[in-house]
Amino acid sequence: MKSVAIIYHSGYGHTRVQAEAVRDGARSVPGVHVDLIAVEDHADNWEVLDTADAIIFGTPTYMAGASAPFKAFLDASSSRWAQQQWKDKLASGFTNSAGANGDKLATLQQLALFAMQHGMVWVGLGLLPGNTTSSGSAEELNRLAGFLGAMGQSLTDLGPDVAPTMSDRRTAEHLGRRVARIALGWQGPAADSGTGAEAARAVLA
Repeated sequence: MKSVAIIYHSGYGHTRVQAEAVRDGARSVPGVHVDLIAVEDHADNWEVLDTADAIIFGTPTYMAGASAPFKAFLDASSSRWAQQQWKDKLASGFTNSAGANGDKLATLQQLALFAMQHGMVWVGLGLLPGNTTSSGSAEELNRLAGFLGAMGQSLTDLGPDVAPTMSDRRTAEHLGRRVARIALGWQGPAADSGTGAEAARAVLA
């Protein structure tokens, strides 16, 4: 049994809906166990994250980056970074904002760079962009044309019962399913932590 952990922050409920869609996609893959963790509960779930084969990070995009509560979690993982405990785990991410663009790419880049610092292996969305022709539809997957992770849009006057859109939710489901399928064939952490981890431990000692 492979395990996928999804950790997210949601300020108004919209990113939670997106996170639940990622969870549903991952759950649809036989042989995969999924944990959904609100970032407020991260301190009680370090073991879940440490033992997961893949971690999917989710945060709204606020002011061109991850929300403050989610950034606090990223910073709190520094002890894991020093030991390279998450090295060779799979990683991926998703984000939501009110704007169609909203600088969501900057947030996904932030998450990907964070994963790289941990020595993780990033899994992208793996979808061509949707709704790119005159005969296309906003109901197509990846309508916001993201590649690094799943993007969602939630208009400010719509609640999480209707936003993000169904196509954005299905795109999030696709991401969860893709990560789970890749996790099934993933070999996991390497046997050695490498000299980089040893150097980091020496600096922080």
